[in-house]
Amino acid sequence: MPADQGGPVLAPTLSEWLKAREETARHLAASTSRTVDEEWVQRLADLLATERSWQDQYTELVALGSSDGRFPTSNR
Repeated sequence: MPADQGGPVLAPTLSEWLKAREETARHLAASTSRTVDEEWVQRLADLLATERSWQDQYTELVALGSSDGRFPTSNR
């Protein structure tokens, strides 16, 4: 669905989500101390918020193709 129709657009969100995951992985790989710096904690919080947003948007897009327009509930 095009952005001008008010539907979800995944490309920008997905790009930022992947970028945040890469930054987090680099931080964890380079960390030599047991303390966590506040800047990294903020980036992780942003990553988690972005991931949630991305999941919600993806779910909306997938639901568009279903017969009732809704994403099915999980069996778990």
